[in-house]
Amino acid sequence: MNKLIFSLVFLSLSCLTWGQKTSTQQVQLEKRKAQLLNEIRIANSKLNIEASKEKNILLDLKASEEKINLIENLITTAERETKHLDDNIYNTQKQINVLTVELNVLKEDYKKTIVKAYKSRNEKSRVMFILSSDNFLQAYKRIQYMKYYTSYRKIQGDEINQKNIVVRAEKKELELQRNKKVAIIKENEKNKELLSEEKKNNEKIVAEIKRNKKKYTAEISKKQQESKKIQREIDNLVRKAIAEANRKKAEEAKRKAEAAKKLANNKKTATAAKKPTVVTKTPVKSNVVSEAKVMLDKEGEILSNNFKSNRGRLPWPTENGYVSSRFGIQPHPVYSNLTIDNGGVEIKVENGTNARAVFDGEVIQIQVLGNTKAVLVQHGEYFTLYKNLSTISVKVGDNIKAKQDLGRIHIPSSGRTVLNFYVYKNTEKMNPSEWIRNL
Repeated sequence: MNKLIFSLVFLSLSCLTWGQKTSTQQVQLEKRKAQLLNEIRIANSKLNIEASKEKNILLDLKASEEKINLIENLITTAERETKHLDDNIYNTQKQINVLTVELNVLKEDYKKTIVKAYKSRNEKSRVMFILSSDNFLQAYKRIQYMKYYTSYRKIQGDEINQKNIVVRAEKKELELQRNKKVAIIKENEKNKELLSEEKKNNEKIVAEIKRNKKKYTAEISKKQQESKKIQREIDNLVRKAIAEANRKKAEEAKRKAEAAKKLANNKKTATAAKKPTVVTKTPVKSNVVSEAKVMLDKEGEILSNNFKSNRGRLPWPTENGYVSSRFGIQPHPVYSNLTIDNGGVEIKVENGTNARAVFDGEVIQIQVLGNTKAVLVQHGEYFTLYKNLSTISVKVGDNIKAKQDLGRIHIPSSGRTVLNFYVYKNTEKMNPSEWIRNL
């Protein structure tokens, strides 16, 4: 009986552990799906705004490409969720089968116990069983055995009841999982239809651009030149910031060295007067300050290491939105001979959204780039840059915290509100998607 109770407890704990694990995975998938649905909602709202503005077929193409990517991600996430539910359904059914077998064994054992109890139900036979003992000790043991036997029957009945409750709960959970799977499959079918429609719309836009190849290639080239110019300005901004930070550290080090030298000279004044004067040439230090690498003090090293240790876990630089343009060189969606080179990521957001810091740091530069503003934040040897702001809520020299508002993101005449976000390690451009969680 003890083995039976131990098995039941072990099985219950196993079910609980397995259930917690699958529940966590399910919650993560549902969160990701909710995030994608919100991103599609934002994409649709931005499309409606842009449609009411001046017609720009290149913006239409970009918006269509963004929406296609979002729907494809949603379909992929839903398929993963369906597969996860399939695994859950299989494991739940397997668990029900095991529980059913154990329940049948318990019932059979209980049945035998009841039959045996029925045969020995005569009160006289119980009394005779005790009185026929050879001695008092044997009589005592027989009384204890009868008590134990009655208690065992009660425990068996309780175990059967508990097992029945568990089986019913598992069957209910199985039904819920099956219904959820059916709902996700239906939802995914609608998403696939939506994707098909969006791809047809995209094909129409591409065909229109190809019909007017000369006009649109010129427009694309112009935009690429503007983008490259701004990227050069951003790179120069980072280099100047590094040079300025290094210059300040060099001046501070020089000031401390001069103060120490002056103190030492004061102590040697008396003895130096008695000795002949010897003229020595002091080597002239170069005034060239590095623009490629930050000179770190102890505090800077700690901040750098903390930033590095949070790689892949940093919060988003906005409260809402989705990535509309990825980092690095990507092929143009229409012309194979053209590429798109992005030094950061572009995050499309709702109007009125603020940019926010992704980590603790110091504001070291606020600059005008194009017709908008940018904030550069230093985190030791790492830098984050937030471009395309209309108003700024911090100033140079401010020590800021993660998720602190930096300024309002600019709303252009097209209504296409985006934040350009960059991550640098010294002057090296880093992929923000590798640093920001779920970017």
